[in-house]
Amino acid sequence: MPEGLIVKALSGYYYVKPALAAAEGNVQCRGRGIFKKKGVTPLVGDRVIYTPTENGEGTVDEILPRETELIRPPIANAKLAVLLFSLREPDLNLQLLDKFLVHIEHAGLKTLICLTKGDLLDEEEDEAAESLLRVQKLYRSIGYEVIVTSSATGAGTGEVKARLAGEISVFSGQSGVGKSSLLNAMLGLSLETSEISLKLGRGRHTTRHVELIELENGGYVADTPGFSQLDFLELGVEELSGCFREFAEYAEACKFRGCSHLHEPGCKVREAADRGVIAASRYEHYVQFQEEMKEKKRRY
Repeated sequence: MPEGLIVKALSGYYYVKPALAAAEGNVQCRGRGIFKKKGVTPLVGDRVIYTPTENGEGTVDEILPRETELIRPPIANAKLAVLLFSLREPDLNLQLLDKFLVHIEHAGLKTLICLTKGDLLDEEEDEAAESLLRVQKLYRSIGYEVIVTSSATGAGTGEVKARLAGEISVFSGQSGVGKSSLLNAMLGLSLETSEISLKLGRGRHTTRHVELIELENGGYVADTPGFSQLDFLELGVEELSGCFREFAEYAEACKFRGCSHLHEPGCKVREAADRGVIAASRYEHYVQFQEEMKEKKRRY
């Protein structure tokens, strides 16, 4: 039976791209009833075995083992998360960026931080330029790759595209940051874009469903719905500190095993934050996320 890749899921149908290069077009498939019985849902990004039917459609029979699985957006086998945050309109939101990074670390994906709308940053604004340099320096020091882009000028778009070669990538970030515009600029597409509401400081969601866009360099981009907020329901409180990369070397030396890094004596993470070795913004966001998670647990 042939193998393929689910590149789109819509209205109960799975659109499978055959693995054989000679095959033309995607095959519209239904999932077997056994998936529902087992509580399994085929996802975009799944590599599957399917059976063609007489009417030119097919049936998904088996889902091959997944390397990664995201709950939101629902996508399998993504290797790279491209997190898009704008420098202007809406302004850069580091708390939300750190929240995305927590989720991506928990999911086990590699991360590329893409700061969009670089053309809106007035180079004569010393304060804005210094702020951008601080942000780049901070996240690069933690070990994240950071690229500044502009869909208007094309700056950085070639660099981002090169990083997408050969794997499934997820583009996510704050609504209205220019995700569709960046994809259009990089790939020559015409995805729908939306104007930013200056009153609200955020854009309307323009992407309705998850779909893989194939690149000529062998990669796939998951064009996914944008998010304006994330929750921590799928993450345990004890897992949070492990999602802050720079905590690891200090956490090993904490006096107590299972240290929450909030109030325990002999906490090396808190000491590092007090010394400024761990950025104040990162530690503050860690504390805020701890509180948010505890509050959610009380509610649920």
